[in-house]
Amino acid sequence: MKVVAALIALLFVCFANCDEQTASPARLLIEKKILNKYLVEGRDIVVHYNIYNVGESAAVNVQISDDSLPSEHFDIVNGLNKFTIARLAPATNITHTVVYRPKAGVWGRFNFTAAQVNYLRKEDSTEVQRGQTSEPGEGYIVSLKEFDRRFSPHVLDWIAFSVMTLPSLVIPFLLWFRSKSKYEAIIASKPLKKH
Repeated sequence: MKVVAALIALLFVCFANCDEQTASPARLLIEKKILNKYLVEGRDIVVHYNIYNVGESAAVNVQISDDSLPSEHFDIVNGLNKFTIARLAPATNITHTVVYRPKAGVWGRFNFTAAQVNYLRKEDSTEVQRGQTSEPGEGYIVSLKEFDRRFSPHVLDWIAFSVMTLPSLVIPFLLWFRSKSKYEAIIASKPLKKH
């Protein structure tokens, strides 16, 4: 009986060891997304990275480098376009956000390409896995003047409209009020007739 129990325990240990040895290496899914609805010259553009480890092992030394927004056209306001994550556990995710600002005079169609990714698929691995993030695609950066023309509250336009429409409303009102006042004065000056 003890021998059977020992064999069963040995089988459990073997299967547990086999599971550890056959764990799939880390596999990263990395999404690069532009969060802005409108891309405007001189206004912030928020780029968001979602990094998912769908493997059964930890990803080590995850390096992401995004050179798709060149420094001659964009300033980095907040965050890093090249960053390293020391260790990403299995079945977890990490997010990273970078805020860019297009320089003055930079507007028109712009192609937002993928960032480069390098990582080790297991903790004891020496082979570097290379890949890319998803690609947001092409976007249109609107000039600040065009954006203000479309989306500003147009306060000066409304003031000008009010000034132009005021005479067409006030003059008829004054004529009506004047005739009404004369009519009321005539009615008030006449004595009431009793029947």
